[in-house]
Amino acid sequence: MATNERNSSNSSLLFHPFNVMLSILLLGLSGLFLALTLSYVYIRVTNGVVPVQPPALFIFNTIVLLASSYTMIRAKRCYLDDDTPAYQRNLLYTILLSLAFMVLQSLAWYLLFQQNIGLNASTTTGFLYVISFVHLAHVVAGLPFLFLFYQAARKRMVDPVTVLVYFSDPEKRLRLQLLTRYWHFLDILWVYLVVFFLVNRLL
Repeated sequence: MATNERNSSNSSLLFHPFNVMLSILLLGLSGLFLALTLSYVYIRVTNGVVPVQPPALFIFNTIVLLASSYTMIRAKRCYLDDDTPAYQRNLLYTILLSLAFMVLQSLAWYLLFQQNIGLNASTTTGFLYVISFVHLAHVVAGLPFLFLFYQAARKRMVDPVTVLVYFSDPEKRLRLQLLTRYWHFLDILWVYLVVFFLVNRLL
C-alpha cells in the first residue's frame, strides 16, 4: 500500500505543471545552444575563420559554477535531513558563488575588450560573446528564485514548529528539486560550452 502511494506521488510530481514547464524550458535551451554551437562550427569551417581562444577566466568560472552546483546539492540534502542551519547556509553559498560567477564573467569580457577583441573582431568572437551572454542571462534568471528560497528559509524557519511546517511542505520540496535541476543543467551546459570552445581551438 505504501509503495502504491509513493508511486502515485512520484507520478503526480512528474506531471506537475511546474515540472512540465521546466522540462520544456530545458529542452528549448538545449536546442538553442546546440544550434548556436553548430552554427559556430559551420561558419568557422566554411569561411575558414580562425577559432576563438576562450579566456582563462572561463575555465576558472567553470570551477565556481560547479561549486555552486555542489552547494545546491548540499542544500537539498540538508532540507531532506531537516538540518535548518546547514540548509540556509548552503543556499547562501550558492547565491554568493553565482554572484561571483557573474562578476568574473563580466571581468572576462572586459579583459577581452582591453585586448581589442570585441564583438566585431571576428565571426567566432561574436559567437563567443553571444553564447556566453545568453548562458549568463539564464544564471541571472535563476538568482531571484534562490533569493526567494533563502529569504523564506530565514523568515519562516524560526522555531521547531515553523521548521516542521516548512520541511513538510511537498510544494516547497518540489520547487527545490526543480531549482536544483535547473542549476545542474546550467552547470553542465557551461562545461559543454567551455570544452566546445577549447576543442575547436585545438582543431
